[in-house]
Amino acid sequence: MHKLPQALLLAASASALLVPAFARAADAPAPAYTLVPKIALYSEYEYRGISQTSEKPAVQFNLDYAHQSGFYLGTFLSNIKWLKDAAEAGGFSTGADVEWDIYGGYRFEVVKDWTLDMGYLRYEYPSSSDFNPKPNTDEVYAGVTYGPATLKYSYAFSNLFGVANSKGSDYLELSVNQPLMDKVTLNALVGHQTYKNNGFFSYTVWKLGATYDWGNGLTAGGYFKGTDAESAAYTVKGKDWSKERLVAFVTYSF
Repeated sequence: MHKLPQALLLAASASALLVPAFARAADAPAPAYTLVPKIALYSEYEYRGISQTSEKPAVQFNLDYAHQSGFYLGTFLSNIKWLKDAAEAGGFSTGADVEWDIYGGYRFEVVKDWTLDMGYLRYEYPSSSDFNPKPNTDEVYAGVTYGPATLKYSYAFSNLFGVANSKGSDYLELSVNQPLMDKVTLNALVGHQTYKNNGFFSYTVWKLGATYDWGNGLTAGGYFKGTDAESAAYTVKGKDWSKERLVAFVTYSF
């Protein structure tokens, strides 16, 4: 997630997924936990700057559980196309057209206004058994948030997205989500993906865009993303998965 988790709902990251499950009176006690389903439509699913759907739209689903203690669990589903394209380029076929992620962690305030987030993320690609190495990936991550900025580090203790001999690859990302005016948030990100023992696939990614909150769980937005990846490393069937592109999205939490 060449991936890439998560979009400029900055992925990227699992730390942006805690949304109040329902409105409540100011004097009512906070619930012990929230359970929030979310659906999203993207003009293209890209992860860490690399297309997962070969420039095609994606429908996605999140389900996030968060306990008041700071522990959280979640799952994510999306259609993908990159594995089918890679298989065809390699002379075989696959039914692997879905990404299924499972994650969990613990988030807490270490000192006033500074929040630490630590967790585990599993990228699962059902029906991908024909690939060797398999694309399924295991990462651990740690992130620190202060104000609108989050610095996050992810470490793969398996091969990364099917790249052979890539255990120990890592990704470092700085994201900023700064409210500009009522209901509008500026989203910016810069990150660097390193493939251990496979420097040809390593690259830097950046994104810049905005999100508008329509209220009642509905948001919409867009961003422009780019990378400095080697085109030859990510060009499959004539499409460069790493090139600059405008991405639009709409999400609904309920």
